[in-house]
Amino acid sequence: QVQLVESGGGLVQAGGSLRLSCAASGRTFSSYAMGWFRQAPGKGREFVAGVSWSGGSTFYADSVKGRFTISRDNAKNTVYLQMHSLNPEDTAVYYCAAARTRRVGVLNEYDYWGQGTQVTVSL
Repeated sequence: QVQLVESGGGLVQAGGSLRLSCAASGRTFSSYAMGWFRQAPGKGREFVAGVSWSGGSTFYADSVKGRFTISRDNAKNTVYLQMHSLNPEDTAVYYCAAARTRRVGVLNEYDYWGQGTQVTVSL
């Protein structure tokens, strides 16, 4: 069992930056791939970024490539999403998730989800 708690969301102006954190419980954190997903109002949940269990491989949606960076600290049981050059289209609830999978971009592969943190980007 893995419990995930996101933090770091908020209101930011377009062009600004935020760093999201996701703290995980449990001693098996390092055995899970981790992903960030987001869901905007009226839309489905979409993949944003993923990182392998070791942190050695990262994956990004095309819409955030070059602007967002995912990383993890297995000693702290935490995964991060650094977001730069935010724009209003990035406004959504951001969720972190854990999965024992190589297919980190596939939503249905994830077993555990956090409660989400709101990111709002204003003009």
